[in-house]
Amino acid sequence: MAVGGCSCGKIRITYSGQPIATGLCHCLDCRKLTGGPFSYNFIIKAADLKVTGSPKELAKTSDSGNDIKNYFCPDCGTPLFGRKTNGGQADDVTVLRAGIFDDIGILDERKPDVEIYTISRLKWLAPVEGAHQFSGMFSL
Repeated sequence: MAVGGCSCGKIRITYSGQPIATGLCHCLDCRKLTGGPFSYNFIIKAADLKVTGSPKELAKTSDSGNDIKNYFCPDCGTPLFGRKTNGGQADDVTVLRAGIFDDIGILDERKPDVEIYTISRLKWLAPVEGAHQFSGMFSL
């Protein structure tokens, strides 16, 4: 079981499953969301995620053209997870921001399987060895 949360501790996350995939995303949305050159995410089943606290949501259309909702702490701003929405209903898959885990060992255990939006990857970043490379979005 993986446990984590936001920087101020008001939102806690418990994740009890195995990731469908792990990956880096180099899209502009993820850069703005994280303030870094990419995001590192666990793609998981929404049913395996337990959230304690009240994250704020921000709905938008992503670079892929999908309608998504990103969730973050309303107090400290930590990005927590995102979900694609279909007609306002949340998808059964969640994109969990890997940096929220308390135990760094979880990140060491799960090297990224995929890299998406590699067309936007910064030139000074090398591809992750062994990870599948996609110039845009990929389908599960």
